[in-house]
Amino acid sequence: MMIKVDLNCDLGESFGAWKMGFDEKIIPFVSSANIACGFHAGDPVVMEKTVALVKRGGAAAGAHPGFPDLSGFGRRNLAMSPAEVKACVQYQIGALDAFCRAAGIRLCHVKPHGALYNMAAKDPALADAIVDAVREINPRLVLLALAGSRMVLAAREKGIPVAEEVFADRAYEEDGSLVSRTKPGAMITDEEEAIERVLGMIKNGTVKAVTGRDIQVGADSVCIHGDGEKALLFAEKLNAAITKEGITIVGLEEICS
Repeated sequence: MMIKVDLNCDLGESFGAWKMGFDEKIIPFVSSANIACGFHAGDPVVMEKTVALVKRGGAAAGAHPGFPDLSGFGRRNLAMSPAEVKACVQYQIGALDAFCRAAGIRLCHVKPHGALYNMAAKDPALADAIVDAVREINPRLVLLALAGSRMVLAAREKGIPVAEEVFADRAYEEDGSLVSRTKPGAMITDEEEAIERVLGMIKNGTVKAVTGRDIQVGADSVCIHGDGEKALLFAEKLNAAITKEGITIVGLEEICS
């Protein structure tokens, strides 16, 4: 049986004169691009350029909506109501969709960012708000969500396509949530260890939590963070390792078909 997986990366996170990431160099190694929509990162000019880059590179374009928190890069928990979150997400999806339409490509998926992503992974009300935001705009958009999270459950309950995401460079708690970046050991910095973990998640559906216990995870898509010092080298190595194992890299729409 052929194993398929999507490789996704967060792109378009520069802002004004401030440049972040290695977007142009990483795009050839991923199948899906999550493009910042101006709330946690990015701006209209960056969004336009990133959509054009994704079009040239052939990756699927996705909206990457976050909390309105530029100075905190969307990684701070905000006390927003579900109604506010829904409107915030729809606003950002709509903005990116406009750039995609102007460039002649389709918006394919939505992946919440940072604190919004982590909060909605556990909070049913926020998960429902995000799923409703996506469904009302386009029920064919794929929601990219943390494996085993409330967002995955909400998407399945409400009938929109969903892909379960795992992280190459993040440690896991026993409940399947990501270890907070404020805790020691939250980031997996050894490239070979990260690749071994990813292959285990794709092939076996398991990963070792920080407690040492193996936990179950669904791995439809693997996130590669594009802003690290070794991001480009890691993207190359991970892509090569997955391909060498006979695993086919495809877009999210094929994963969910």
